[in-house]
Order: sequence, then structure tokens, then C-alpha cells
Amino acid sequence: MHKQLQAVHGEYAAAGQTLDAKRVIEGRLSIARQELSEEMRRLLGEDFRRPAADSTIGGVPVDSEYIIFIIDTSSSMTGNAWPLVIRKMTETLEIYPKVKGIQVLNDNGIYMFSTFAGQWISDTPGMRKAILDRLVDWRATSYSSPVNGITKAIRTFYAPDKKISLYVFGDDLQDSTVDSVVKKVDAINKEDAQGNRLVRIHAVGFPVNVNRALSMQGSARRFASLMRILSQRNGGTFVALSSNSP
Repeated sequence: MHKQLQAVHGEYAAAGQTLDAKRVIEGRLSIARQELSEEMRRLLGEDFRRPAADSTIGGVPVDSEYIIFIIDTSSSMTGNAWPLVIRKMTETLEIYPKVKGIQVLNDNGIYMFSTFAGQWISDTPGMRKAILDRLVDWRATSYSSPVNGITKAIRTFYAPDKKISLYVFGDDLQDSTVDSVVKKVDAINKEDAQGNRLVRIHAVGFPVNVNRALSMQGSARRFASLMRILSQRNGGTFVALSSNSP
């Protein structure tokens, strides 16, 4: 889709000789943009608005050159939402056709690939496939609290010359309060002189526990509240999914 947009832009530039040609290509450019928007809505929901200064897709800033996934690998996620997790990770990667580095940890800070612990995974088609293939049966120990994964990712990978985005995937928040996690993240993901944080934090909430017992609904609400606050305070976007169906 990105290549289609580029091709149409090229035709537009070359067609300055006639007004009719411009009108035809403007129409095709509009259609291509709309198709791209529809593709992104699968990940970002129906209510997004594209800002005028377009370094975003569906309201999600996509100017980062490095991306880190923090994925809840608890039994509630792996047993009830895993096909959707795989799909959303695939779609998120599609937003970034080429980056300088990728990394994947679970909510407890365990690396998907121990051989790449503490270093960036090169972005190649083969490594993207390896990540998605490994995700299918990845079952690392999880405490259903993303704070360890988030803080470990920032401490390990932040560098002033790198634009980094974290994507947190989860369904609930156990054994932590929203306020305590926000304070821990604020302490490490500090603001610079311009008010920008060291890294962006985005999140996707999976509704695994929304219709379950009240105690489980409470943990789901805590996760949603936490990720709304973290994404707002850290230059990101929170997407709450309405269904666990892929």
C-alpha cells in the first residue's frame, strides 16, 4: 500500500501538463489514502483522526526508528487472545515497513530470544518471520504486570540518538496499583527540556476479562486505566479492542 501511494505521487508530479490528468490522479491518490486508512483501522479502531502534520497513521506516531514489544504471556492471554495477539503484532509491524531495530520482551522482562538479550534484533524479513513464528508458542513466565518489561526496556535500550517506541500488549494488571506503576515509569522515562519523554509508550488492551467475574473485571479496568495514562503521558496511543476474535 505504501508503494502504491508513492507510485501515485510520482504520477502526479509528472502530470503537470494537463488539468484533466491532475484531476484523474488526484482521485486515485485519494482512493489510495483511503485504502491505507481502512487497512490501519483494523489495528487502530474506528474513531481515529489523521492530523494535518502527518507523521502518524491513525493517530499513532510512526516516526520511531526502533520498536520494542512488551507482551503479556500469562495464561489468560495465551489461552484466550493469542491468535489476536499474533494478528495485532503482525499489523503493528506492517505500520513500520523498515526500522533500524526490533526487540520483544514479555511483561516480566523476559526476552523472546535470549541470544539477542540486551541488543537490537536487525530488521529483516527473515527475522520478522522468526519473531512471528516464535510468538505462536511463546509461554514465558508472566506476572500480568507490564512494569518490569517497560522499565527494563527503557533502561536497556534508551539512547539519546535513537527514536524508540514501546508497544505494550496486555489484558489485566495484577499485584500493582495504577499509581505505583505510573510513578515507576515516570521515574525512568523522564522528560527532556522540551517535555518529550525518552521513549514513546503505546498500548493495546485485549478484552479477555471484561465479561468475567467482578474481581477479574477490576484487574482489566486497572490495566486499561494504566495504559491510557501511560500512553498519554509518554507520547503514545492506547487502543482498547472490543473483541478477542482475530
